[in-house]
Amino acid sequence: MATKEKEQDIINRLKDAVINYKVADAKKISEEAVKEGCNAYKVTMEGLAGGMEVVGQKWDNHEYFVPETLLCAKALYAGLDILKPHIKVGEGGKRGQVILGVMQGDVHDLGKNLIKAIFEASGWDVHDLGRDVPLQKFVEEQFKTDSDIVMLSAMMTTSMVGIKKLIPMIKEKNPNVKIMIGGAPITEKTVEEYGADSTADNAPNALREAMKMLEVLRKGKAA
Repeated sequence: MATKEKEQDIINRLKDAVINYKVADAKKISEEAVKEGCNAYKVTMEGLAGGMEVVGQKWDNHEYFVPETLLCAKALYAGLDILKPHIKVGEGGKRGQVILGVMQGDVHDLGKNLIKAIFEASGWDVHDLGRDVPLQKFVEEQFKTDSDIVMLSAMMTTSMVGIKKLIPMIKEKNPNVKIMIGGAPITEKTVEEYGADSTADNAPNALREAMKMLEVLRKGKAA
């Protein structure tokens, strides 16, 4: 079992590896974390996801662009591949299932891929439908998997229009499912107008919003 100091050192170095898109370092440090007996969930969330949160800030501040962000995500996945098998089920709280996809007519999937990485790191079951997804596919996948949350991504106003049509289609099949929408043209006003449950401007915030929605869902089932 690693000491607190050693574990924190590994977390700091892993975070740095993600921020500075050092793919080989992320893999090596993650292997070290396993060898040292670190808490895999803590290292994943504070190191990998913590690093990605900084990357998100750099993206928002226009310090990082698509090439850098993709490399950061690659570093995150390199570490996640090593650490994920060592995360104990139920660690960090009970999690759920989420469906992710980019709306039909839209192929911009960077944000969706980052959210996928963060959710997988946190132990969610992720059903990734990819990009340019037909509306009916979302409905069918939610019905088939009974996922708690459906996350819809649109980076263009043209593809955003489909969300307004899709939300009632999903809710008709399952009124209890929570729907989160995201992408450049999405605002809080869009959430209200389209009848969605939430939005988030980056992957870590999406995770926090999802946990809140999951808690509401589970309280409802228990009532």
